[in-house]
Amino acid sequence: MKDSSAPQGLPFMKMHGLGNDFVVIDARRRRLPVTAALARALGDRHMGVGFDQLALIEADDGADARLTFYNADGSLSAACGNATRCIARYLMDESALPALTLRTERGLLAAEDAGGGLTRINMGAPLLDWDQIPLAGPTDTLHLPIDGDPVATGMGNPHCTFFVADAEAVDLATEGPAFEHNPLFPERTNVEFVQVLSQDAIRLRIWERGTGITLASGSCSCAAAVASARRGLTGRCVTVHVDGGTLQIDWREDGVWMTGATAHVFDGWLTPDFLARNA
Repeated sequence: MKDSSAPQGLPFMKMHGLGNDFVVIDARRRRLPVTAALARALGDRHMGVGFDQLALIEADDGADARLTFYNADGSLSAACGNATRCIARYLMDESALPALTLRTERGLLAAEDAGGGLTRINMGAPLLDWDQIPLAGPTDTLHLPIDGDPVATGMGNPHCTFFVADAEAVDLATEGPAFEHNPLFPERTNVEFVQVLSQDAIRLRIWERGTGITLASGSCSCAAAVASARRGLTGRCVTVHVDGGTLQIDWREDGVWMTGATAHVFDGWLTPDFLARNA
């Protein structure tokens, strides 16, 4: 029999933020082989582990860690708010630090313990100009020339936010992919459908670029809150009700702060055979 006390292969962690789930690989102490092909194989919920995003943790000289994110289709994502919160909680628990800084393609992000088991992270200032998001050409980002009059927002990744009377009535499986690939978004887009509940609360349903329907998304929640405030439908601090729970979004002068719960579900090992077949 094999010695189960000495596993071989690649260690990983499974985490989630409100059901938005992640495979997290800690590569701070040794270089680990993460590729787009491996991300696609890992993301398969029948033949792999399954996730909405894959996150790689690496050492960084100017921050507590560097994070790289992959979507389930193997494409890279510059931002993943819920995964960033999950990893921040993991690193704060490991180091006993109440706050830390994480480097992503979005830049340096500040994270802190919000108390009560919650984690808060600054996702940075929203990108509101067409070329920052980016869009295919000069466009009014507050009123896109797309049926439904959506808003475009950049949070390190592009977002297209629609306001609807009833978020539950939206057919995400049909509407999501249709708008994800709209030619106005040359890098594709995340798609959000928002129902405004009050001046300080919204209901949000999500189609994530490169992944599909998700129970939650940090960057989508931030973009939806920013779009709601820009339209004058809410204030700048809102409770966002997603399928997996609630997030608190606060658009401050120094960036969009997101607060919510995280979960570290289990640790595991990818076998050498799985890694060899999906190199």
